Amino acid sequence: MKANFGFQNLCGTVYRQGNVVFTPDGNSVLSPVGNRVSVFDLVNNKSRTLPFENRKNILSIALSPDGKVLLSIDEDGRALFVHFRKGTVLHHINFKAKVLASSFSPDGKYIAVTHGNQTHVWKTPSHLVREFAPFVLHRVYTGHHDEVTSITWSRSSRFFVTTSRDMTAKLYTLHPTEGFKPKTFAGHRDLVVGAYFSADEKTIYTVSRDGAVYTWQAKQTEDDEDSDMEVDVLDAPESVDDAVKLDNRVAYTRWGLAKRDYFNQAHTQVVCTVFHAKTSLLVVGFSTGIFGLYEMPSFTNIHTLSISQEKIAAVAINPSGEWLAFGAKGLGQLLVWEWQSESYVLKQQGHYYDMNTLTFSQDGQNVATGGEDGKVKVWNVRSGFCFVTFNEHSASVSAVEFAKQGQVLFTASLDGTVRAFDLVRYRNFRTFTSPTPVQFSSIAVDPSGEVVCAGSQDSFEIYMWSVQTGKLLDILTGHTAPISCLAFSPGGDQIASSSWDKTIRVWSVFGRSRATEPFQLSTEVLSVAYRPDGKELAASSLDGQITFFDVAESKQTGVMEGRKDISGGRMIDDRMSAANNASTKYFNSMAYTADGSCLIAGGSSKYVVIYDVRDGVMVKKFQISENLSLDGTQEFLDSRRLTDAGPIDNLDLRGEEEDLQDRLDTTLPGAQRGDLSKRKYRRAARTMCVKFSPTGRMWAAASTEGLLIYGLDETTVFDPFDLDIDITPQALVDTIADGDFLLALIMAFRLNEKTLIQRAYEAVPPSDIKLLARQIPQVYLLAFLRFIAHHAETQPHVEFDLLWITALLTAHGAYLSGRSGDFASVFRALQKGVIDFEQNIAKICNDNNFALEYVISHTAKEENELKGDEDMVSI
Repeated sequence: MKANFGFQNLCGTVYRQGNVVFTPDGNSVLSPVGNRVSVFDLVNNKSRTLPFENRKNILSIALSPDGKVLLSIDEDGRALFVHFRKGTVLHHINFKAKVLASSFSPDGKYIAVTHGNQTHVWKTPSHLVREFAPFVLHRVYTGHHDEVTSITWSRSSRFFVTTSRDMTAKLYTLHPTEGFKPKTFAGHRDLVVGAYFSADEKTIYTVSRDGAVYTWQAKQTEDDEDSDMEVDVLDAPESVDDAVKLDNRVAYTRWGLAKRDYFNQAHTQVVCTVFHAKTSLLVVGFSTGIFGLYEMPSFTNIHTLSISQEKIAAVAINPSGEWLAFGAKGLGQLLVWEWQSESYVLKQQGHYYDMNTLTFSQDGQNVATGGEDGKVKVWNVRSGFCFVTFNEHSASVSAVEFAKQGQVLFTASLDGTVRAFDLVRYRNFRTFTSPTPVQFSSIAVDPSGEVVCAGSQDSFEIYMWSVQTGKLLDILTGHTAPISCLAFSPGGDQIASSSWDKTIRVWSVFGRSRATEPFQLSTEVLSVAYRPDGKELAASSLDGQITFFDVAESKQTGVMEGRKDISGGRMIDDRMSAANNASTKYFNSMAYTADGSCLIAGGSSKYVVIYDVRDGVMVKKFQISENLSLDGTQEFLDSRRLTDAGPIDNLDLRGEEEDLQDRLDTTLPGAQRGDLSKRKYRRAARTMCVKFSPTGRMWAAASTEGLLIYGLDETTVFDPFDLDIDITPQALVDTIADGDFLLALIMAFRLNEKTLIQRAYEAVPPSDIKLLARQIPQVYLLAFLRFIAHHAETQPHVEFDLLWITALLTAHGAYLSGRSGDFASVFRALQKGVIDFEQNIAKICNDNNFALEYVISHTAKEENELKGDEDMVSI
């Protein structure tokens, strides 16, 4: 099995903090998710997470006007200069201060960042040339007496205006200008949130936190009051020519306060603003979750809407002025609103707190997750979006499981219910309960989907229900401690249960006898998993070991020691080092690969490990996060951050917040999970659940950061198979030109390079597919079917791929049926591709039907109108 899995996407987290940014074409929006950046394609309905990671949570991002480079800055002021399209880090820089705002100039030549009460302007490094010292400081601008909060450039890139906590805004020039002094815009009674230029740069708008909007224009002299003069421009020095004088009109204007306007929103504050100069639209986000849209300079309220119960932390507007993006930090919510049609373009929200569990659907297209907030969400793997959320549970969801057949999802919760959800009609069609209220901690569904079992953590019993009738079939007793995990055998005749009583029990579900002989372990058992063929059982225990049992012989067959493999990361308040901390040295979740050759495991650690079952060795170790804002990502703590009162990061600084809403502590003390009720709580880097996709091409982990998805990346791997000296890419091209397609396919698979295989594959005439399918050597069959599955997923050749799939399965059916275990993951990948074809074609057919109905109805209407006109003429 290949283990070159690479990070592909981060789902389940759409916004954490900082600002959101639209791409120059306006079709995508960038959102900080922890220490990563996600890109949401609003046109193609897809999301992707860029592969780079900052050291800590991102506080500010800026995208260049041409969309080629991205600047992401974390909470400590450390920035990454990234090639946006490739997602590769070009340069690093430490601004050595907390950066509240950053912005590229409209011409893309400069970057302005806040630096305390100063503003630093840097020259933009080239993304084409690697330099030793790429960042060159252009100028440092001073004048404010408190932190600078925002930066806005003029359209010409010659000026910019900054706002500060000192209740003022200042106008600066990029280059030194003779006779110019920074202009100060004062008069606000609270922090100035934003300042903006109008399209003609004759007006400047400033918005303060208390809801005041000031309009600044050129002062009028007494002599010009009755004339048509609207601006009063100071005389520029004689050395400045007319062209430069005209360009510097903003600098030589005597600015004065022309008008004051107020939002008049009771008991609220302005949190974020954005201004669209072309359409003169001012968008304001308030602390009550309301946003307003105003037309300037008349200050006409166009639209007001409540979109969230938490304050709106970030707002952005796309270049055309049609779409508005909002980020709500408290809920982790990202919204894109089209204000003209008053409809949502995007509305995504992750779990309010951690994910507890996940499971893949049988075709590998969807992932279901359950969280501490009691919600069950279903995500599409390809698009990265959540398409349905179930809110029926009233407590934490502890386990989720798809039925092997049909679109049914089963969930277990600590509220004492097990629920079945129909993914066709999106409804809860069955609810299973126990005779006495218990908390369910695990769930298992038999392969036929007729029986569902759930284990409790307080009565130590296993409950069995019939899915068809909803009645309780049986209660399995025998465990003397909470049940941690349940797993049905692939055949469906047995169910294995693990418990904190240090035993594993295998129950014969449909047999008359309920007697079981437990497998005894030395410590508490946390997870159990069946091998896909049902002959082997793996169990992880609290001592960090993974133990294997032969189910038929009822004996232990092997042990793997994983304490040192998973250990790593020290908590802020730990009095022990990472090497001595026992809390990070065990696996709480395991899963077999589709072929049963490898096992993936994760736990309360920053690592996820893949083991080779046959050899008992570690194949690869993945670090789920490098975010230093999380607990448990550092091996050694910095003694400089330790005080007599404890670590600096654990001190409660809530009372120093500016907003009253942030200073108030309305939570109950004591709880550490779910509602963040502790005075100062740091999220820890850990994995709650790991699962392999049935296709074997990816695996997912429910972690503190969100739903991490890792997949196989074959673009950079050259893995030749039975290569000969005469087999070269040029020889392959010549063979295709000669029309010997079978030989060309074999040569391509020997070279085992994706582009060459695709070239030889697509060169085959459709009429020759049946003949070539019978002649394909069986040694290449697995690789060929896997390639077709990937080709069907990414290329538009529907009929061509279906012809190949039909011909290969027909010609080699007998061979494949005897090796279903080896080809299981490939069959599921083919099934996924065929289902994709079906869904896409069904969507196109529906669209065509609607279009035809519209054309027919419109034609009939015109004919009736024409007939009516003729009747009138005849009369």
